[in-house]
Amino acid sequence: MGELQGEVDPELRRVRAQYERSFQAGDTVFEPGDPARELYIVQAGEVEVLRPTGSGTRPVDRVRPGEFFGEMSVVLGGRRSVRAVAVTDARVLEIDRETFHTMCLERPEIALRVIERLTVRVLQLEERMGTLAVTELIRSVVAVLIDAATPEGDEHRVDLSLRDIAEGSGLSMLDAHRAVQELIDLKLVRLDQDQLWVPDFPGLRAYPDDDE
Repeated sequence: MGELQGEVDPELRRVRAQYERSFQAGDTVFEPGDPARELYIVQAGEVEVLRPTGSGTRPVDRVRPGEFFGEMSVVLGGRRSVRAVAVTDARVLEIDRETFHTMCLERPEIALRVIERLTVRVLQLEERMGTLAVTELIRSVVAVLIDAATPEGDEHRVDLSLRDIAEGSGLSMLDAHRAVQELIDLKLVRLDQDQLWVPDFPGLRAYPDDDE
């Protein structure tokens, strides 16, 4: 997360006195679906941010003193999409949207650091979307390979050309090649003299894992 650090001036002391909240280890700061009205700045202790998944939750960040969290929802409004839990006993500043906007106007460095953090978030999201796109390509190709695979000894044989795989998965030749190469790199598929083999059929069926 971004950092909000500076001199301890009278205004900052006033903000701390007015907006500081304490949490014990294990306490929930906010839940998915809660109204996004506040940004939090950690003063002491640590807070973990978790994203809901199909099988529970997945940690996405651990926030330490001088860092902030909850800024995305505060800027955009709406409701929380993640859960925040105190990992240790913690003290945080809970800054509402109106106060946050005023702070940004009066202390531009705060706004700049939030913008920097949001920029990092956007770049991470773009990277994540790229990863998801590759995963979807692989998922389509895996389905075609599984349907065509026939047992032969300790492996499964796939009697398909790259064109067959592309047509069966609805992909271009380039995307089909990219997906097959990824599976080869993962050793889920091997190529032997233009013949595709699946050395680990259960592993191919399980890939890619939806929770990854």
